[in-house]
Amino acid sequence: MMVSKEKDNNQNNNDRGEEDISYRVGDAYLFLYYLLQFYGHTWIFTNMSARFISFGSDALAGTFYFVGVMMSSCQLLSILELFHIADGLENRRLLARFVQVMQRNFVLFLIINQEEFQSKTIVCVLFYLWNVLGLLRYPCELLCLISTPSISLVWTRYTLSVTVYGLSVIAEGVSVLQALPYYKSQGIFSGQIPAPGPVYVYFPYLLMAYLPLLALERRQSLVSWSETKKRN
Repeated sequence: MMVSKEKDNNQNNNDRGEEDISYRVGDAYLFLYYLLQFYGHTWIFTNMSARFISFGSDALAGTFYFVGVMMSSCQLLSILELFHIADGLENRRLLARFVQVMQRNFVLFLIINQEEFQSKTIVCVLFYLWNVLGLLRYPCELLCLISTPSISLVWTRYTLSVTVYGLSVIAEGVSVLQALPYYKSQGIFSGQIPAPGPVYVYFPYLLMAYLPLLALERRQSLVSWSETKKRN
């Protein structure tokens, strides 16, 4: 009996040790991820601000040319957050994060990435708002991994994020509306797709259908933020 108990205790200790190692590895990975995102958003925000101070409104047209690659990298990297939630590394609502990540990549790669659209003012506005959201989020996430952040810091983050996020949703909607005439005239991403029957996809209709999803995404994100704020 004593030998059996000792074996059980050793097994339990081994299980706890493996869990502790897994937990530490997960925290180290999240720390590196948040740090990379914070660095990327800081780099973009600093460069955009420096160009605006130096060249004024003339800097708006070249925003995508100077920071587009870094912004694309940060948004592609954010897809990993879906796996973070699925694996239990982050305690977030998967649906809300999925919709948010996908709609940003949709706007960035299918609309802003078009050369005729890159020089529009709305691109600069949208990049600024996305960066402010990143700069509000990732430093706080880093602090949560190191220690417990202060109540005032958490309150400031979520209070400002709600306002900035609402503005970013409006900016995304404006970018979709501005892109509609271009896609209607050029016929890009429109055409017949392979299917059992003839199926013709008209991309402007997809853009118009995308607009209601912005309202859904905003609702899901606000619910997720409210729950996270209560937990903190």
